[in-house]
Parts: sequence; C-alpha cells; structure tokens
Amino acid sequence: MTFTKEAVSGLTAYVFGHAGDGNIHVVIMDRPDDNEQWKVVEEANSKIVIKALEFEGTCTGEHGVGIGKRKFMEAEHGRSLEMMRRIKMELLDPRGIMNPGKILP
Repeated sequence: MTFTKEAVSGLTAYVFGHAGDGNIHVVIMDRPDDNEQWKVVEEANSKIVIKALEFEGTCTGEHGVGIGKRKFMEAEHGRSLEMMRRIKMELLDPRGIMNPGKILP
C-alpha cells in the first residue's frame, strides 16, 4: 500500500481492496482531456501494475482487462498469450470480425 500511495501522490485517487484475496483497486480521478495530467495518471497506473506483476499479481481483477491495460497482458501472461490469440483466430474468430483488437492485443 505504501508503494501505491507514493505512486498516486498529488493525484486524486481512491485505493481499496479485498483483504481476503490480497488485491487492490486503484481509481485515479482526473480529466483525460488534460494531456499533461493524463500522462502523470498513466505513469502512476503503470508503476502500480508493474509492481503488482512483480509480486505475481495481475493487472486487472474481476472486471476484465480493458483497453487501458492491454499493454500489460504480454508481461503478465507471457507465452500463453500467443496461445490465446491462436485459439481466438483459428477457432473462435477465423474471419477477424468479433471486436478486433479489443480482447487480445
């Protein structure tokens, strides 16, 4: 938690979690139309996700990955991500029409 508090220092953020399974949620409340501030938000988010992955955690919880955290999927899932891509392309969506680029980067 100390690391997370330091990462969001100076930002409006809410940090909460589930003690039973050891995960945290970080909600940073800032305006995406303020480009300079949004860079700071994205940097804080990246620091927190990277630290979670270092502890063998995840970049996301029960709400899915989302577009904003797609870039962390490779670091979290490694080679299994390529297998998931192949399953999607070969079995589930061979024509590439099911929301391309949204689920798997």
